[in-house]
Amino acid sequence: MFHKMALPTRTFGNDGPAITALGLGGEGILRTFGREAEAHAVIEAAREAGITYLESARAYNGSEGYYGGARLGPRADVFVATKVHERSFSGARSMLETSLRTLRIDYLDLWQFHDIRERSEVTELDDPAGAYAAMVDAKARGLVRFIGVTGHHDPAVLRAAVERAHFDAVLLPINPADGALEDGFERSVIPAARARAMAVIGMKVYAHGLFFQATDLTPNEALRYALAADVDTLVIGADTAQQVRENADIARNGAAMTPAERRALESRVAGRAAQLTYYRRPT
Repeated sequence: MFHKMALPTRTFGNDGPAITALGLGGEGILRTFGREAEAHAVIEAAREAGITYLESARAYNGSEGYYGGARLGPRADVFVATKVHERSFSGARSMLETSLRTLRIDYLDLWQFHDIRERSEVTELDDPAGAYAAMVDAKARGLVRFIGVTGHHDPAVLRAAVERAHFDAVLLPINPADGALEDGFERSVIPAARARAMAVIGMKVYAHGLFFQATDLTPNEALRYALAADVDTLVIGADTAQQVRENADIARNGAAMTPAERRALESRVAGRAAQLTYYRRPT
């Protein structure tokens, strides 16, 4: 049995389960192959820290397999999310079967339409032979509890997806550089999601470590900035167990960041916002 330390929890959407405000992302060491000992150490550190939200994607190399081979504890104690990048009904259904088998579970808590980028993909959400229809079908059959959409390329496209189809959750970037942009994801997409009672999950909190290479921003500041957004949880990948423990310490003990403090951080990185938001559509 895992010893769970007191991480803050939030409700997933309007009436979903309680999840920790900090989740383990599926990248970092988890987005590799053949490094089981290191990957399992990261997963175990997350569980020992009390993290309940565990994220992966079919596209993330061996990530799902690492989770499947790790000690996650009782199924009711974890919220498992993964993503599908196939865009056809049959392809998505096959990918779901693979994900469940690889994760060694019989249902997903959250299955997400991975990385929507183009307006054409938004229109295709209406296609009865498309991936979204497979997601709705899987939810009806009890193979997934919730369905979601993710995006970091274009906030207008992600918002259009949120407004067009019924998703339970959205995953989007939350960091000071994105917040400094006029069309920041937080400003552009979250209000539309909340108006539809959707859960909101933040990512790109550290911009893959670029903040700490290109600015004087600290992990404490970046994580506290993101925690102060209107999100239910944040997913952060890690290369080592120590990074997981450090993130958990910030989430557990960091003082709440005020709106004024958040604006100050945005001002500090605004001059490099285009560089730091490398994940967006080039302008």
